[in-house]
Amino acid sequence: MTIGETNLNILLKNMTPVINEGDYVYCTTSSLSNINTDDIIAFFKEQEAITLILKKETADKLNLEYSYIAAWITLTIHSSLEATGLTAAFATALAQENISCNVVAAYYHDHIFVGKKDAERAMLTLRKLAE
Repeated sequence: MTIGETNLNILLKNMTPVINEGDYVYCTTSSLSNINTDDIIAFFKEQEAITLILKKETADKLNLEYSYIAAWITLTIHSSLEATGLTAAFATALAQENISCNVVAAYYHDHIFVGKKDAERAMLTLRKLAE
């Protein structure tokens, strides 16, 4: 396994946000038994239920309820899980533009889910932050 970048200045300069095609939603379920795991973008088991992030069309096919339709932005730099300040920096920049963000940190990249209507403004804000 390669180790990701920890230097905040390098992370910000090279984060290169990319928007993933499609609409994404957050749903909850009590069981994954009727869901093909290949269709799941991410999930987290909470005390109350399992939270899923799915493509909207998958949730629709499964008749799962959702109230938030998001765009998915990936920061393409390999950030270390031990890096400090990256999430705070982009969350602050987005908050200053009144853009809500939901963050998933995976091993290689940070993933940001923003309201679909805010996707282009979020991309502009992230690109400015990288300047």
